[in-house]
Amino acid sequence: MASYKEFSRTAQIRLVSSHEEVYEPCDDSFALVDALLADRTNLLEHRPTLCMEIGCGSGYVLTSLALILGQEDCGINYIATDINPHAVRVTHETLEAHGVNAELIITDIASGLEKRLAGLVDVMVVNPPYVPTPEDEVGAKGITSSWAGGENGRSVIDRILPVADHLLSEKGWLYMVTLTANNPSEICLQMRKKGYASKIVIQRSTEEESLHIIKFWRDFDAEVDETTGQSASGFIGSLLTQIPLLSLWRGNNSNNSDDK
Repeated sequence: MASYKEFSRTAQIRLVSSHEEVYEPCDDSFALVDALLADRTNLLEHRPTLCMEIGCGSGYVLTSLALILGQEDCGINYIATDINPHAVRVTHETLEAHGVNAELIITDIASGLEKRLAGLVDVMVVNPPYVPTPEDEVGAKGITSSWAGGENGRSVIDRILPVADHLLSEKGWLYMVTLTANNPSEICLQMRKKGYASKIVIQRSTEEESLHIIKFWRDFDAEVDETTGQSASGFIGSLLTQIPLLSLWRGNNSNNSDDK
């Protein structure tokens, strides 16, 4: 059983603010934070100076990241964006309740920040709109924008990837939630062609969906050799060998505990 000290490294659900038009912490949020916890030792050794969340929603993930890295380290700056103004307000309230400071900006992905943040982000976390939906739902107002991903759930993801590539520093890491329907193997290959290695930190499945939390980092030796003809399925298979398959989510008591 996890200790209180471990749970205190993540945002407490009872302190997470809410609004009817803002996505509340759910299985994908918990999986992303668990991936950050699983990689905590590496994150601490990484010594990031700027961390960013694209699509901050309730602020649960960003707040948890700050707690995982340690509030006492005042040398880390946090910035988050969301297209939903209600989400930015809710994130501010969640951060404030946990004593965490961050710059919050209402914008689409990172629009208007490309020059300012180019090559500066050391850690980026993204729980994108990944649910396959009609294209006309993508970017809709309110809570719909948090899940509507268009065809194959890739419309927003495919816009985020080049932005991440532009903003990440030379030592930058990207943690992203993907759904099986998003074809995560193709996403990994796409990033590999840009010079990124990748690793599935956590994979979790329910009766409805299977999620992959993928970590990307710059590794120019990992560029794809087009002559190898490695298939996407073969590539994701090699990634899956790195981790155990977790077929069940953690129980609601552990995910939603007020002691978290």
